[in-house]
Amino acid sequence: MATDIKDTVHAVEAAAVMGLLPARPQLFALGEPTHGEDTLLDLRNELFRQLVEQEGYRTITIESDCLRGLVVDDYVTSGTGTLDEVMEHGFSHGFGASAANRELVRWMRAYNVRADNDERPASERLRFAGFDGPLEITHAASPRQALTALHGYLSPRVGADLLPCTGETLDRLLGADDRWTHPEAMMDPAQSVGQSAEAGQLRLLADDLVALLDTQIPHLITETSRDDWDRARLYGRTATGLLRYHYWMADTSAARMTRLCALRDLMMAHNLLATADRGPALVHAHNSHLQREKSTMQMWQGPVEWWSAGALVSARLGEGYSFVPTALGTIRHHGVDTPPPDTLEGLLYALPDDHCVIDAPRLATALGDTRPAPRVSPWFGYAPLAPAHLADSDGILFVKDVSQS
Repeated sequence: MATDIKDTVHAVEAAAVMGLLPARPQLFALGEPTHGEDTLLDLRNELFRQLVEQEGYRTITIESDCLRGLVVDDYVTSGTGTLDEVMEHGFSHGFGASAANRELVRWMRAYNVRADNDERPASERLRFAGFDGPLEITHAASPRQALTALHGYLSPRVGADLLPCTGETLDRLLGADDRWTHPEAMMDPAQSVGQSAEAGQLRLLADDLVALLDTQIPHLITETSRDDWDRARLYGRTATGLLRYHYWMADTSAARMTRLCALRDLMMAHNLLATADRGPALVHAHNSHLQREKSTMQMWQGPVEWWSAGALVSARLGEGYSFVPTALGTIRHHGVDTPPPDTLEGLLYALPDDHCVIDAPRLATALGDTRPAPRVSPWFGYAPLAPAHLADSDGILFVKDVSQS
């Protein structure tokens, strides 16, 4: 594809990335086209470090369990626990095994401790958050942790007559946690407890507990710290989100998987918007969760399509949300070889740079009516960047070759 795109190419530096945007966004989202490659995460770490130091970002949030992320945040902000414990218990999806994620957490903790061994003031401190729900491909978590934590926050601070139930009632209705995490429920709706009578009662109680939290805001924000209040809100939206997700796991209609994908990204969007309320944040996740266009996936029962978390957040924040996806050339250890020259990745692969940032709108202008062919991946774990999404991006991070971690 003979197109001169040299003027669209920039170094992978915070100043160059920010130069592509009209203003510093409240949420800067960096996407990846595959999980588990430390080559990509090392680049993320360096770019995020620069954005923290040069642009004043104070939260880093990634595609990991929002409740487990509290373990990481406690370590980063106050040194609670050990780094080994945090990497074991603070991440979902196996992300705690990543050396690059470990380095990110280590650096964040080191940033928060000044040279004199004093903690940085709260206004300068780096925070960590997971923004995914407590969900895995194989199952969804029990709502126990979120529901009981929300009830535990409210019960000593509001009158007992205002609480919709006791802790004992929640425990009875929840039952054993393995009822909720049954590994066959994802494939077989009949194995889900999400539409049982107990689950129905829990959905009503969760809604009442969240409403009580909201109606008591003037009292609660004077009785507790802002962090405690924010965590209570996290417990509330996680409890209602999980119970909604479990309800639709028990659905038998053809729209079941479409709905579940959409509900997962809705939970992500709610967490991202809450993070944005706290201050400017850096976001990292798969491209498909952060893009502004609809996401698609081929599943066992056919294709599904849904609005991603990025699309939902962008609709709310406008220019306050920025998205830079990552595209790549090869992952040879997974059989992803040199991209065909008529694809977007093939065009970028011809550049001399090992990695660079591309001005996406300018590239779209340079291409004119010449649209690259879509790349087809021989490996299910890598999703090429759809040429149609070029206009959906504020920039593109391109990595020529991904070496085996």
